[in-house]
Amino acid sequence: MLRLVSLKLGRLYRYVKLAVLGSLAAALVLNTHSLLASLQRNELAERRFLQLNKCPACWGTSWCRKFLNGQLRLESWGRLRLFDFFNVKNVYFARYGEPREGSRRVVLKRLGSAQELADIDAKICRRATGRGRCDLLQALHATEFASLNGDVRLLTPDAVEGWSDLVHCPSQRLLDRLVRRYAETKDSGSFLLRNLKDSERMQLLITLAFNPEPLVLQSFPSDEGWPFAKYLGACGRMVAVNYVGEELWSYFNAPWEKRVDLAWQLMEIAEQLTNNDFEFALYLLDVSFDNFAVGPRDGKVIIVDAENVLVADKRLIRQNKPENWDVWYESKFDDCDKEACLSFSKEILCARVTVDHNYYAVCQNLLSRHATWRGTSGGLLHDPPADIAKDGRLEALLDECANPKKRYGRFQAAKELREYLAQLSNNVR
Repeated sequence: MLRLVSLKLGRLYRYVKLAVLGSLAAALVLNTHSLLASLQRNELAERRFLQLNKCPACWGTSWCRKFLNGQLRLESWGRLRLFDFFNVKNVYFARYGEPREGSRRVVLKRLGSAQELADIDAKICRRATGRGRCDLLQALHATEFASLNGDVRLLTPDAVEGWSDLVHCPSQRLLDRLVRRYAETKDSGSFLLRNLKDSERMQLLITLAFNPEPLVLQSFPSDEGWPFAKYLGACGRMVAVNYVGEELWSYFNAPWEKRVDLAWQLMEIAEQLTNNDFEFALYLLDVSFDNFAVGPRDGKVIIVDAENVLVADKRLIRQNKPENWDVWYESKFDDCDKEACLSFSKEILCARVTVDHNYYAVCQNLLSRHATWRGTSGGLLHDPPADIAKDGRLEALLDECANPKKRYGRFQAAKELREYLAQLSNNVR
């Protein structure tokens, strides 16, 4: 009986698959003329496609001249709007050309799905008028985004706390850094909010509230050694970042030596974001194989999705001394049946100096046997060579890092794991 049901479901799946493919083929045939036209037209030079009309309820305008001058063009199938149905995240690959530098690949992001972007408009309208639809540009002037314009000197924690993960528990030092490094203004370098134009302040605040990823990339830039993709600029609701390489997922079955090196880099990233000279702890709240990419030439692992990053100021925690601020915090193992599960308390991340969250996130969701992704399991370090499997040290360290059995076991296991992976990959520092 079960076999009969299985066979029927298999046939149904094949029929549905053929029907979808047939529909796509029919659409291609019926829309050949419009498809050819879309291949020839450069939509990245069109204000409507960029949603430039939404500004200042947008991400910025620093790259508008490059977009509108035709220096960016979508790659191949990205020009066909027919495939937008599959591009839920609104991420595009494009070529960017400079006369003296030639052409290079970049990644364009709308920073949300079509529905999420529509929700932004609706939220702005509701805040201003109580209705879901309105004149967006007029409504902006009746929101808290406009109230911070004018003569407001500084962006303060009281004004933006809780707007997004980035500012779940902001310090003045963090906010000064965000304003000073804001790349969507010609006069960057000042931490004074009033030095920005009204439109620039509005863009910064809306980005901070709805998707702070560009601000993370700007405030903790790759040029200074932070493990994030390089921010390039924005036009309307389209942001451009440097293309890094293939997602970490594509290395799941790479040779063992390569996977060991990638695992070591991931643990180094966890350490850097947790403990650094700036005393900002950057906690990754969303850790999965598609949030990281690997450079094809240097093999360097880079974070390519930084929307869900919580920043805690360790200096402020030491200064304010909240309850149990100096007690080491151990994240609880989350044995769920879904992909990329993490268990954490934002309030505790904001109130402790010593936290193992990043080690836990990398070990559980990427490296250990508990990691699952797209129907596979075993993590990036699956199927080690026989001698390493027989030794058992790697498995023991991964298990303790993901699901510690001893008090503060994850802290020690993470340290030893970094050292052990360095030895295995000949990256001893």
